[in-house]
Amino acid sequence: MASELLAEKTPAAVERGRASRVPAWLPRPAGVVVAGLLLAAAFPPIGWWPLAPVATAMLALLFRGRTWRRGLGLGMLFGLAFCFPTFEGLRPVGLDAWIALSIFEALYFALLGAGLALVTRLPGWPVWTAALWITEELVRGRVPFGGFPWARLAFSQSASPFTGFASLGGAPLVSFVTALTGGLLAAVALLLWRRRTAAARPEAAHVDADEDADAAEPVGGDPAPGTAPGRPLRWVAVALAGVLALGLIGVFVPRPTGGRTVTVAVVQGNVPRAGLDFLGQREAVLNNHARETHRLAEEVRAGRLAKPDLVIWPENSSDLDPYSDDQARGVIDAAVRDIGVPVLVGAVIDAGDGEHVENRGIVWSPTTGPGAYYVKRHPLPFGEYIPIFRGLLKKLITRFDRVGEFVKGRSRGSLQLGPVKIGDVICFEVAYDGLVRDVADAPLLVVQTNNATFGKTSLPPQQFAMSRMRAIEHGRSVLVASTSGISGIIAPDGKVLTQSKEFTPDLQVRSVPLRTSRTLTDHLGAAPEWVLALLGFAAAVAAGWRTRTRKA
Repeated sequence: MASELLAEKTPAAVERGRASRVPAWLPRPAGVVVAGLLLAAAFPPIGWWPLAPVATAMLALLFRGRTWRRGLGLGMLFGLAFCFPTFEGLRPVGLDAWIALSIFEALYFALLGAGLALVTRLPGWPVWTAALWITEELVRGRVPFGGFPWARLAFSQSASPFTGFASLGGAPLVSFVTALTGGLLAAVALLLWRRRTAAARPEAAHVDADEDADAAEPVGGDPAPGTAPGRPLRWVAVALAGVLALGLIGVFVPRPTGGRTVTVAVVQGNVPRAGLDFLGQREAVLNNHARETHRLAEEVRAGRLAKPDLVIWPENSSDLDPYSDDQARGVIDAAVRDIGVPVLVGAVIDAGDGEHVENRGIVWSPTTGPGAYYVKRHPLPFGEYIPIFRGLLKKLITRFDRVGEFVKGRSRGSLQLGPVKIGDVICFEVAYDGLVRDVADAPLLVVQTNNATFGKTSLPPQQFAMSRMRAIEHGRSVLVASTSGISGIIAPDGKVLTQSKEFTPDLQVRSVPLRTSRTLTDHLGAAPEWVLALLGFAAAVAAGWRTRTRKA
């Protein structure tokens, strides 16, 4: 018996055992590229949400049994395949910006790959792989320059069975459940494949169990498949039941929509043309929004539209400073007086030093003019300010001459707009959990944005999907106002009540519920994200230590 076991430990036998851990029809470099492309297709504008758990399942299989160094390279390859199509919305800014951001963001997925290669060695690895996704998202959403949390797994799931988890633990819990579903599907695939392999080649399963006990059982701590034929099927049933349970829980999470209502209007004035030259068309853009507001007033007087209690203009609806430009102030005043209700006006304001500007949402009264305002707290790095090497970068890249120095706001966007308290976030601030959570005590959320530069790309539909997720997350109606689209009105359950086309003037008037009750997500705050992220990090550290001690 001893000689037989020693014979099985020859290099060739060990290699056969290692090869048996992942199906031969999954060549890893090609597989991670396919997984990256599939995950990109899960996000808008394609929006095939089931591809997200499929992609995470593929990654769990492809990284299983790899060293962390190999995982690092494969993770980078996956990141590039995912980031390039997902961030193609930067094309209008410049090919260099698109390439630079995609490569930089892919670095986070390289680290994720190294971690996945480690944690897939642990019993119960579907849970640890899912937690590690949250570790990656937490870091990427904070470092550097405040992070870039775009394209998190949750934002591919704004209309899936997992969406309901947003009101229980926020976007991080949706990401976790999505990745956990993928991990469970990967376990099912691996168990069934191993069962088939064990039936055909029992010696391969025997070597697998002896050579790497850490990776022998894909779900729990039972002996390797092949030693007890009934056990793989039992684990398959457990994993599939987990997938079904996750979907059903998400579907049946309550999404209340009742409450007193208020009539709102969203104005999309449109821009003369798309592209970076938008900021040179300031007067035309302001006139467009004023004209649409006058048209709204005419429709109300004619009885064709209900009179709104408040009106929302988008970010950059006035790039002419209405505090110093009398003509711009007159245009806004006339439009607001015509409709006769408060209007939230997006404007770029001189900060007073001649060098810096503020991106404001201003409450404009039909009787007293401009009043309370919100200053964007998270300007876009390299888009609204240059955080490092400003002088050098402006010499090397002439496009940076157009980048102003936007001041960071210090107060949250909680504003009284007529009869309603609103929570205002501006543009890509909607991607940040904390910024939205800060104003979610208001019964109505507002997203002011300017997508003219990125029109007809993936960015507007991706941003709109985030707004839908925020509605469910906090149980609030959400108003999205964009200069050129996509504008819309979203109910607290995530249902899209109205949605504009891009690059066309549009008026949207609806009655929406005002809810004041808080979701579990509101009460828990950032705790779910930190707990899951630390769990993933701890699992990676434990797996790395376990591997090191075994080798020693």
